[in-house]
Formats: sequence, C-alpha cells, structure tokens
Amino acid sequence: MKKILAVALTLALTLTAFAACAESKETLTMATNASFPPYEYVEGDQVVGIDPEIAAAVCEKMGYDLEIVDTEFDSLISGVASGKYDFVMAGMTVTEERQQMINFSDSYATGIQSVIVKEDSDITSVDDLFAEGANHTVGVQLSTTGDIYTTGDIEEAGLGTVQRFPNGNEAVMALVNGKIDCVVIDNEPAKAYVAANPGLKVLDSSYAVEDYAAAIAKDNTELLEKFNAALAELKADGTIDAIIAKYISAE
Repeated sequence: MKKILAVALTLALTLTAFAACAESKETLTMATNASFPPYEYVEGDQVVGIDPEIAAAVCEKMGYDLEIVDTEFDSLISGVASGKYDFVMAGMTVTEERQQMINFSDSYATGIQSVIVKEDSDITSVDDLFAEGANHTVGVQLSTTGDIYTTGDIEEAGLGTVQRFPNGNEAVMALVNGKIDCVVIDNEPAKAYVAANPGLKVLDSSYAVEDYAAAIAKDNTELLEKFNAALAELKADGTIDAIIAKYISAE
C-alpha cells in the first residue's frame, strides 16, 4: 500500500509540475496597426488578418503564446526598439532607414505600393505624379513607406505636397471628399478601400514593389534566430502560402 501511495504521490507531483509548466508558458507581444486589411484589421473585438495568423503560427512553432497590441503605426518601430513589444508585424516594409533602428526577420510576403484616385482623375498613371510641372496633393499614412517614398519623390522634388494621416481610411476619406488628389498605399488595402468607396479606382501602374518582414529589437538576436527558423519551416510546409491565399486570391 505504501508503495502504491508513493507511486500515486509521484504521479500527482509530476502532473502538478507539468501543469505549472504549461501555465508558465511565455507570451510574446506583437504590436500592429489594425487598419491595413487584409494584413491586419479588426473584426468584432479581435485583430485578424494575414499578419496575426502568421504570427500565431510562428509563435506556436516556437512554443510561445501570442498577445496582439493594436497601436499607432508611427509608434511601432520605437516601441519594439525599446523592448515595449517583442516584435512588430504590420505589413511593414524592409527599408535601410528602419534597419538602422531594428532588425528585420526574413521576408514572408511581397507588397506593392499602389495609387488610388477618383475615376475621373487627371492622374492616369504613376508617371503623371512625376511629370514636369506636376503639383498634386498626395495622401499617405504617417510613417509608412508610402510616406517615405512620396516625401522624397514628390514633396522634396517640388512636384507636389504630401498630406499625412493617422491611418489609410482617413486618407481615403480625404480623397473621397476632394481634399487631396490621390492616395499612395499598399495594393491589398487599396483594393479593399476602392471596393468600399464607389467612384475610386487603383491605377494599373504600381508605385513600388517591396518586401514585408517582422521587426525585432537589435539586441534580441535570440528571438530573431528562433523567429526565422520557425518562419522557414512554415514556408517549407506551405503554411505561409495557405494563410496568404486565404485572404488574397491569385490573380
């Protein structure tokens, strides 16, 4: 009987230890700006989309739980660089300027910067924005690559004015209301905004092609290595492609 009790006690202690281990599973915090469909947007009381699903798959592969924080895009880089967040996924493009402040994971998707105009706009191609004597007012989301590109290509070149908005929706509403001439934004959100706002269209010519990746603090090389390893496995087994295809149909 004592032996049976001892075995039972050992088993109980083992199960307790296992439960405690499960309860202490570490949580990683991902910061994003959930106004960028289909990469991240709010549905009900949850942030959903391509980035949240890929992040959840990566965290599961690494053995972590995932918490998502929705915040302003302009604060994402500084937040992850300071350690406030573990990583950022927000349809964020790899740029040399950003790489000076944070590290990027391997790329998991390709994005296209597109231009939204009214259907009767005199802007018929991206080239019209750079034509001699051009003077358009371009709407962008603050601190996005659309902001970065147009600031140099258009504003600093004396070819127009860049008006910056907290999110893409406000930029598009300004276009609808005739306050600006066009919006430069990523292609997938551009298509979603056009579908929701009759009278707008996306130009056939693209403004730029870029790579999306996760942003991680410079000193967190351990997480970067784990993240890239998990991402590579999820690419190899088709998980990443399946998640993207769920939201973006092949054209």
